[in-house]
Amino acid sequence: MKRIVLTGGGSAGHVTPHLALIPKLKERNYDLHYIGTKDGIERTLIEPTGMPYHPIASGKLRRYFDLKNFKDPFKVLAGIGQAYFKLGRIKPDVVFSKGGFVAVPVVIAAKMRGIPVYIHESDITPGLANKISSKFATKVFVTFEEAKKHFPPGQAMVTGSPIRGDLMTGDKKRGLNWLGFSDNLPVLTIMGGSLGARKINENIRASLNELTTSFQIVHLCGKGNIDPALEGVAGYRQFEYIQDGLSDVIAATDFVISRAGSNSIFEWLTLRKPMLLIPLPLSASRGDQILNAQSFEKQGFCHVLYEEDMTEETLLAAIGKLKKEKLTLKDQMMRYKAGDSVDLILNTITGQK
Repeated sequence: MKRIVLTGGGSAGHVTPHLALIPKLKERNYDLHYIGTKDGIERTLIEPTGMPYHPIASGKLRRYFDLKNFKDPFKVLAGIGQAYFKLGRIKPDVVFSKGGFVAVPVVIAAKMRGIPVYIHESDITPGLANKISSKFATKVFVTFEEAKKHFPPGQAMVTGSPIRGDLMTGDKKRGLNWLGFSDNLPVLTIMGGSLGARKINENIRASLNELTTSFQIVHLCGKGNIDPALEGVAGYRQFEYIQDGLSDVIAATDFVISRAGSNSIFEWLTLRKPMLLIPLPLSASRGDQILNAQSFEKQGFCHVLYEEDMTEETLLAAIGKLKKEKLTLKDQMMRYKAGDSVDLILNTITGQK
């Protein structure tokens, strides 16, 4: 039985593509192991799969000044040592990384042990962790054609975004029942990412009285962001995060408001869900979500509202436009032909044709 170590974390976007690969790897009789941080969201998402989870230390990689930058390099060094030891015990045939700061020590330790390393970059421009990791990688898989130019010639391969197969199996009626909704009004799902989005949450909640006259609202507001005062409001359900039952909720969803992380928007595109994207602003990111959103908008797959332009009024206007142009957006999304990203990645990693 061949053995593979998966790694990546810090946000759900660095983990969910693994959830697309895991069932196919099991079908191919791979022995699966995961290396992540002790308390990261990756542990929360991976442990329910039943695969062994191995925690290590890791410092966060920042592009800005922070006093923690002086001590975090020592955490990274400790993480490399821990990963080197764990890889020696696991003895994997290959390491696959989805990025995030926890992946860097694992990738470096794998290179030190002579273990082939494959990484996946979701966005048009690579994150800092993947920029570092690519120096030690055998191959870099990218979602966007535009991303290839950021890596040495021949290293990057366009595969698209791995889509979780279980998302295709949802049942609309079951989702409506689980939410306590009817089929009289369309369902608008808001996802601010696994960590939530304060300004999106605030404007959605400020607009609830008007929104619930036209929509039933599913609000995934992020950890610690539940508003107890809104529990029980008719036509409004709030969750920190949905894991079990997510496919049914998505099947019941008619419209989406989302950040513009690559994994999520390709899932919405594949499922043909009309979307309003609100990318992370430059003040809180390297601008990758802005580029993702602009790429999708150019192809007619979505509408975009920039966070710095968002008010209660502009948000309501953008949602109204989304509803009005539903059929046009769906028609454009139907033109998108999704390849089998999962099989393409796995066939490359395993050497199969």
